[in-house]
This record gives sequence, C-alpha cells and structure tokens, in this order.
Amino acid sequence: MMFHITYLSDGLKVKGYLCLPHGFELPESALSELLESIYPAVTLPITQIASSIKPNKKDVRKHKLPVLIYCRGGIGRVGSVKTEWLEQFANHGHIVFAPSYRGTEGGEGRDEFGGQDIEDVLSGYRLLENLPFVDADSIAVMGFSRGSINATLAAVNMPRVNKCILWSGVADLSQTYEERIDLRKMLKRVIGGTPMKTPESYIARSPIAMAEQIRCPVLVIHGTGDAQVNFSHGLQMTKKLQEIGANVTLHEYTELGHHFPKGIHNMATERMFNWINQSNTSSTSSPASLS
Repeated sequence: MMFHITYLSDGLKVKGYLCLPHGFELPESALSELLESIYPAVTLPITQIASSIKPNKKDVRKHKLPVLIYCRGGIGRVGSVKTEWLEQFANHGHIVFAPSYRGTEGGEGRDEFGGQDIEDVLSGYRLLENLPFVDADSIAVMGFSRGSINATLAAVNMPRVNKCILWSGVADLSQTYEERIDLRKMLKRVIGGTPMKTPESYIARSPIAMAEQIRCPVLVIHGTGDAQVNFSHGLQMTKKLQEIGANVTLHEYTELGHHFPKGIHNMATERMFNWINQSNTSSTSSPASLS
C-alpha cells in the first residue's frame, strides 16, 4: 500500500511517499487523522496510489515495523522518486518513506541540492518517529546519487538513524563539478557559484567532509563503470571511513554503471537489506563481477 502525502518542513507544504510492506494496510482516513494530530489546524492532502492485492491484509497499526528512508537523486523532475523502488524495498518488510524534496511534485519551496531541502528529510524522520506503527529504533536512511548528500546529513543530524546506505552516491561535490560539465550551470545556479567562489557551500554538501560525524554503520554501493558519479566517489568515501575507524562496508559492482540492470539491481537490494538486518559490527569490502 502506497500513499502520496503532504507534510510540513520549515513551514512549507512538501510532498513525499509512504509505502507499507506487502500484505499490510492502513485506511486513508486513519492516516489523515494521524497527520492531523501531528500537524494540527493544517490541511494536508493524502492520495492512496497503490494497494496490496494480498487477501487477509494485516492492519499496520497493530505492528511496529522498521523503516527505510529513501533519498532520491537528481533535482526537480530529473531523478524523481522511483515508486517501483519503493514497492521493491517495502517487500523486504520495511515501511519506506521517500521525500520528493521541496519545489517538486507540487511541494512548496526550492530544492537547493543538499541545502535547506535537507530539512525535508529531517522533518520526514520526525514524522515517522510519531507514527505509532514505526519502530523508531530501526530507521535506516539510503541516498541514491545526489541523495547521498541528504542521507549523510540525515545520519549526522539524527543520532537515532541506525544505518546509512550510499548507493552510487556523490562523496565530493567539488569533484562532481569538475567531472560533470553538463551539471555546472545547474550547480552554480542552485548553490550560488563555483567551488572556487563558494567552497564552503560545496564542502557542506560533501559526504566525505562529514565522515567523522557519522555515528552509524555505513554501506557504500557503487559500480566501477559509473559514468555519472565516478566510482572514485564510493571508493574515497569508503577509504575515509576506514581511516577514521568507522564501521563501513563496500559492495563493489565490477563494470556496472550508475543504474544496475534489473536482475542485478534486485540482487543488490537483497544484499542491502541483508546488511541492514545484520548487526554489522565490522568493516568489510566486497567486490564482485556481477554482485
């Protein structure tokens, strides 16, 4: 079951997706009542966009379930939330929440590529903590591509985040500026200049610069053939975390690009959830030709 919801972030009405695991249900009216109790005196639209076809569905309100917050990549309509990913992730027994980021899908405000839009993730986290069917001690955050910036900032700012996954993720935004000539115009417009002009803005959006502030285990997933976010981002982030003695695991996918073929993507997702569900007390590196 999946809902497209509206919630508050910095006083802005922003959009996001809430997806329940296969076989669970929640009446739309019940979710509306919960949002009204969290955000009194504010009208926040909800739209149910999918429902499980499994008979004898379980009422999610009678359970406490783990959560994965999925931070999308891109900006605006580019790299928008992949609802098929939400369903796939939810099939692993997790509630999945995905902020669309401000200024997108009818939400108010302006996406700053890891600037004030980080509050959309943090506000979503606080919303989840207040839902009675959420296990607040089992909230993981995953960032894909640019979403790794938002995911890392969430892990830094929310001490109870228990796992952080960086999938094909940007580690150094200044490096991205140098590598992606096609993105320079957008980055200058959104961030306010080049890395030379506003270095502090690029550092503030670079996960590798926040490595020492991350308190939870980190999983890095990256293809060595990634042409959009070079594999060196994932490798550098892993090495930095290893150098400071952090708990980090690398799932390296030989010759694969930014997006994996469907079969390998499914396998990578299963490996990701196996990692999320284990105690993960040691740092490991796991290269593979296909996985």
